[in-house]
Amino acid sequence: MKVLIVGSGGREHAIAASVAKSGRVDHIYCAPGNAGIAQIAECVPIGAMEFDRITAFAKEAGVDLVIVGMDDPLVGGLVDALEAAGIRAFGPRKNAAVLEGSKVFSKNLMKKYHIPTAAYEVFSQADEALEYLHSGVKFPVVLKADGLALGKGVLICNTLEEAEEGVCTIMTERKFGSAGNQMVIEEFMTGREVSVLSFVDGKTIRIMSSAQDHKRAQDGDKGLNTGGMGTFSPSPFYTKEVDEYCRKYIYQATVDAMAAEGRPFKGVIFFGLMLTPEGPRVLEYNARFGDPEAQVVLPRMKNDIVDVCEACIDGTLDALDLQFEDNAAVCVVLASEGYPLKYEKGLPITGLERFAGKEDYYCFHAGTKAAADGTIVTNGGRVLGITAKGETLQEARKKAYGAAEWVSFANKYMRHDIGKAIDEA
Repeated sequence: MKVLIVGSGGREHAIAASVAKSGRVDHIYCAPGNAGIAQIAECVPIGAMEFDRITAFAKEAGVDLVIVGMDDPLVGGLVDALEAAGIRAFGPRKNAAVLEGSKVFSKNLMKKYHIPTAAYEVFSQADEALEYLHSGVKFPVVLKADGLALGKGVLICNTLEEAEEGVCTIMTERKFGSAGNQMVIEEFMTGREVSVLSFVDGKTIRIMSSAQDHKRAQDGDKGLNTGGMGTFSPSPFYTKEVDEYCRKYIYQATVDAMAAEGRPFKGVIFFGLMLTPEGPRVLEYNARFGDPEAQVVLPRMKNDIVDVCEACIDGTLDALDLQFEDNAAVCVVLASEGYPLKYEKGLPITGLERFAGKEDYYCFHAGTKAAADGTIVTNGGRVLGITAKGETLQEARKKAYGAAEWVSFANKYMRHDIGKAIDEA
């Protein structure tokens, strides 16, 4: 088979590494890819939102399967465009990707189908949102831009002043563009956050291993929200009891709700959960593999990823036994100093060769490119995801941090407490 992966980050590198293990695949393409993906796939210089060019390339190259990794092309309808051209594609169609593309849609879906989530209100005018905030709401509150905002459209506001500023940021100044046309204000939930990825074929859901992300830029969960500074899998807080509750009230209920709305979901649903004192609640849905969650979940999956993707497309997931290794993985993100605000690019990276041939160690490229002379240089805020597997989370963490020291670049920055919570479990 020939497989095309759409995207350019660490998630897409993790997907490519899984596809490369498949005995069914003899050629991998990636659009646009990065310097790490280029070592296992043929990267083609086509942007993820260039639907016509992606479709034309897939037809011309005789691609058998397209895996869409990123949220923007999914929400924009790339899968629909590919299917219309007769090309098999893994990922939700546009009318199902709205589960991630609109916070208002997903909150209203949860309310309608009694899926446990935080209480909320929806606003399309800044003055109405401000009026609501002045009506005696309990702080902290959470403000969410309706649309996609690179994972940064969620603001936690501890005071009325912060909330007023947040409304201004989202709805008046339009810091997140059209994502701020509508806004959700919801109650602030407390508890452990857990991410659970799942494969879905429109009616059947198969749960992957749990994971736990670290969104804040600095140690101790301080600083600005990022796309994710590291993650571990499985989460020790995702117990058998939590799993049973979620399977009964959240996972299948979400798949059934989407089908009932005439929006059957095929692809990956990422459940962002908050384990509150009252029980698990849905924080958010994503319509694709998480990043960096994919970097700790996919290396532990025993199944051939192509078999799983095809079962989702064909509606035969009920016949598939999804299996994961009985071990653990930790991913530490090496970022550029200054991320997520301002940072320098184009800095040479050394030490990458140390990962060659090492079992249980992975160096997933997120923001890299090859310079004219072939040197691999930094090309983003999140540069690399250093992942290691171990018998236990503690062992995997130790190995991941050890491997993080193998790599150097001038403005290298990382958190030093990824997975620290596992010691409290």
